[in-house]
Amino acid sequence: MKMPLEDKELLNVVLNQHKLYATSITNLILESGNQTLRNDAVSVLQNTFKHQKKVFDFMSQKGWYPTDTANPQDINRAREEVTSGNRVPYSY
Repeated sequence: MKMPLEDKELLNVVLNQHKLYATSITNLILESGNQTLRNDAVSVLQNTFKHQKKVFDFMSQKGWYPTDTANPQDINRAREEVTSGNRVPYSY
């Protein structure tokens, strides 16, 4: 007989599903030629991010998703890479 999922396991599944949905919706946005569909997908993606953050925060508060604290130098380096466009293969 299978045991029911514990809260931690269930929320881990939910969090992973949100990651999968975000990836799929992002692909839809990037490949959509219809602006209305694209706008709707952006809205869905934003809601997915908001819900994922709530799940993540809850799991983190419970100690179910521990994370390391990034040092300020790493944060600044990542910020510089993103804002300078160093990670974007094509610039338009």
